[in-house]
Amino acid sequence: YNENTLVEQLELCVDYLWKSDRYELIADVNKPIITVFEKQRDFKRLSEVYYDIHRSYLKLTEVVNSEKRLFGRYYRVAFYGQGFFEEEEGKEYIYKEPKLTGLSEISQRLLKLYADKFGADNVKIIQDSNKVNPKDLDPKFAYIQVTYVTPYFETKEFEDRKTDFEMHHNIRHFVFETPFTMSGKKHGGVEEQCKRRTVLTTSHSFPYVKKRIQVISQTSTELNPIEVAIDEMSKKVAELNQLCTMEDVDMIRLQLKLQGSISVKVNAGPMAYARAFIEETNANKYPENQVKQLREIFRQFAEACGRALEVNERLIKEDQLEYQEEMKLHYKDMLTELSTVMNEQIVFKEDSAKQSGLERACLLRAISRPSAGLPCATASPLAAD
Repeated sequence: YNENTLVEQLELCVDYLWKSDRYELIADVNKPIITVFEKQRDFKRLSEVYYDIHRSYLKLTEVVNSEKRLFGRYYRVAFYGQGFFEEEEGKEYIYKEPKLTGLSEISQRLLKLYADKFGADNVKIIQDSNKVNPKDLDPKFAYIQVTYVTPYFETKEFEDRKTDFEMHHNIRHFVFETPFTMSGKKHGGVEEQCKRRTVLTTSHSFPYVKKRIQVISQTSTELNPIEVAIDEMSKKVAELNQLCTMEDVDMIRLQLKLQGSISVKVNAGPMAYARAFIEETNANKYPENQVKQLREIFRQFAEACGRALEVNERLIKEDQLEYQEEMKLHYKDMLTELSTVMNEQIVFKEDSAKQSGLERACLLRAISRPSAGLPCATASPLAAD
C-alpha cells in the first residue's frame, strides 16, 4: 500500500460522490490527492484535480437548496416474533432507501423477502406507528413494522444546517409522530387532537457503509391539543419563510403553500386552530402562556403570508395576475377573520421604508392601545391594494 494506491482509492471515492450528487464533499476528498501530486510535482494532474473541484462548486451553485437532488428516504423497521427472527426479535433499524422510495414499496419488498424465508402465510406487515406490545401478537406469525421517519434536529442544530445536503449528511436522529385522542380514537377535532413524537437514535450516522443502522435509544413526548396547534403553525411559518428567502424561489411550492394557508376552501386548518384556542370563549380553557405563544405565532403567520404574497407578486407573469388578485382577497379575508378571533383590529399601512423607495415591507405587529377599543396590528400593504 503506497501513495499511488491511496490516490486510486480516493479518486474512486470522488467518482462515487459525483454519481451520488454529493458535490459538497468533493473538495475535501481531493485534498489528500492534491498533497500527493504537489509532492510529486505532477502539475498536469494537479490542474485536473482543481478543475474537478471547480466543476463541483459550479454544480453546487445550480442545485443547492433547489430540491433537485434526492438524498433518499428513511424508514424505521422493527421485527417481532421470537420463533422467526431469533436474535433480531424486538430490534429496530433505520433503513435508508433510494430517492423517492414509498412506504408501500419498502413494505412489499420486506414482505417478499421474509415471505420467501418463512413462508407467505407466516409474515404480516404492521403499517401503523403505534407502540407494539409483543405479548399482544400471535406467536405463530412473524411481524414487521414499517414507519416513515425524517431526520430530527434540535433547534440550534437545525438553524446551523442551512442546505438540503446538510439536512441529510451525518445524521443519526430520526423522528416520527403518532396522532391520538384521549378518547382512544386516532383522529378527532383540533380541540381533542393529540400526538406522540418519538425520536430515535442510531448507533452510527448516515450515510453509512450499510443501508440500515440499528436504533440504540428512543424518547417519546406527548403533545396536548394546543401544543399540537403551536407545533403545526410554527412549521407553517418556517416553511413560508424558508420559501421566501430562497435565492431561486420555487414558485410552485410557494403557491401551493400560500393556497394551503390563505385560500378560503382550505382555510379550515389555520383558522380552526385560532378559533379553538385563541377565541375569547375558548382561550380560558388553556394555559395562558401557551395561548399567548400561539397568538404570537399567528401574528408571524400573517406576516409570513404577506411576505409570500409579495414575493409571488414580484415573480409572476401576466397570465397569473388574476390569480394574484384572488390570493390577495383571500389574504384580506383571512386577516379580517383573524382580527375578530384574536380581538385585534388589523389595519394596513405602508412601511416607512417605502417612502425612501425601498421594497414594501410585510410587517404584522400587535400594538396595544391604552384607549378603549381593539388593539391594533399592522400588516402588509398588499392587503390594502
